[in-house]
Amino acid sequence: MTLVSRIKEVAQKQNMSLIDVALKAGIAENSIYGWTQKTPKSDTLSKVADVLHVSTDYLLGRTDEMNPSTTETVKKADIADDELLLSFQGKDVTPEYRDAIIAILRTMPDRDKDGNII
Repeated sequence: MTLVSRIKEVAQKQNMSLIDVALKAGIAENSIYGWTQKTPKSDTLSKVADVLHVSTDYLLGRTDEMNPSTTETVKKADIADDELLLSFQGKDVTPEYRDAIIAILRTMPDRDKDGNII
């Protein structure tokens, strides 16, 4: 599958035309059609990938996984950890508020006595 055909396929799934994708990416409306003859610049391809919410590797056919970046590592914290630091809106949560938050979490009905989700 070619670059243009992959872009077209993803765009169609999102009810967009190639012109729609180009305009949303901030490039000339017929640019993508020209990619059958020449290779786009990497920053231009990245803009198109962002509009379509897929990776550039997917568009280039290097992978069949559309969104590898969405498989981010999730940070987990154990509320039983006395060294656990919390922040909210960029500011540290005081130890008193931290204890109150942990107490609330421990009283939630879907959690066991240690605060773990059941």
